[in-house]
Amino acid sequence: MQVAVIGGGAAGFFAALSVKEHRPDATVTIYEKSDKLLSKVRISGGGRCNVTHNEPVLSRLIKHYPRGATFLRKAFTAFAVPDTIAWFQKHHVALKTEVDGRMFPVTDDSGTIVNALMEAAADRGVRIKLRSAVAHIDTVDRAFRLSINGQWIEADKVIVTTGGHPKPEGYGWLADLGHRVVPPVPSLFTFNIPDDPIHGLMGVALPARVRIVGTSMESTGPVLITHWGLSGPAVLRLSAWGARDLNERAYRFTVQVNWVGGRSEDGLRSILQTEAMAMERKAARNADPLHLPSRFWEYQIIRAGIDPAQPWGTVPRKSKNRLLDLLTNDRYEVRGKTTFKEEFVTAGGVDLAEVDPMRMESRLHKGLHFAGEVLDIDGITGGFNFQAAWTTGFIAGRAASG
Repeated sequence: MQVAVIGGGAAGFFAALSVKEHRPDATVTIYEKSDKLLSKVRISGGGRCNVTHNEPVLSRLIKHYPRGATFLRKAFTAFAVPDTIAWFQKHHVALKTEVDGRMFPVTDDSGTIVNALMEAAADRGVRIKLRSAVAHIDTVDRAFRLSINGQWIEADKVIVTTGGHPKPEGYGWLADLGHRVVPPVPSLFTFNIPDDPIHGLMGVALPARVRIVGTSMESTGPVLITHWGLSGPAVLRLSAWGARDLNERAYRFTVQVNWVGGRSEDGLRSILQTEAMAMERKAARNADPLHLPSRFWEYQIIRAGIDPAQPWGTVPRKSKNRLLDLLTNDRYEVRGKTTFKEEFVTAGGVDLAEVDPMRMESRLHKGLHFAGEVLDIDGITGGFNFQAAWTTGFIAGRAASG
């Protein structure tokens, strides 16, 4: 039996290995259009590879997928986080869990993951063809013909693992097979705030709550101030959940930021009043009872009209109220986004209504399977997209082996 896997990324390798695990005599070939394999695995997590997220409870795990949660609920019953951990342990890769739940190889080197996948593929006889771009697929007598670099290649089963595409044209040959493709839009991006003094705080990070004004969308967690705007886990999560809405707004919107992790203005006022006696003789720049980063505190008191050298006890109530408002209800105008190669994820892809979640098989063409980001599935940052790749790849390969 000939199985063609289109795409040499995480999902493609896992699908190919799954076919060989369940049917060792199958001939499995990975066709990769570029000259590099496992590109995203190599660069993800700053070169460490965020393999998965340590969340064994399925009901909690699926809450990290803005699109595809219901579909994955079924899929995760077949292969989930504990299975991923066990697979890598079996292949001599120990994983560690960081405080936020993200899991990495103990080596802190994505090469460890790449080598494990490459060695497993070599051991099981998976064939690999680089610079092999698929231009078209035909269905012929319960089999398939693939147009690759001007030549036609036959396969009994096909597993499509081409990843997400930034433009709809990237899914053209799937549309030719009759599959509906949900138009792709970027997910996981940072917010650009041009020409704003906040850029002077580049590198400052603090827990905050970020909300898109005029919507119910908000996210709480670390926010990183950059030389172009706002980044960090809270912003990336918000960009994922709001991917389509923010695209429709052409990435022009207002964000409200609570820089004290969501605490209320009244709560902060109480803290300031409690600490007033101890702080009244201190210069305003040194009178921070909230223990915020010093650069950030000084930036905000200046915006509130307070002289950093002024004794805190002489600061007018009006200025303190303005400061409280800036800390709990700060607003910025977003005008654009920035995506990063290592975190690039698309919302969109093959319509899940046309795919069997327990086989990752097309409901239109028997023997045609999908895995990874080519499906209309995407997770927030933290290892969730790789987990979806391992899961869908395993299931697609198992089904294609039959």
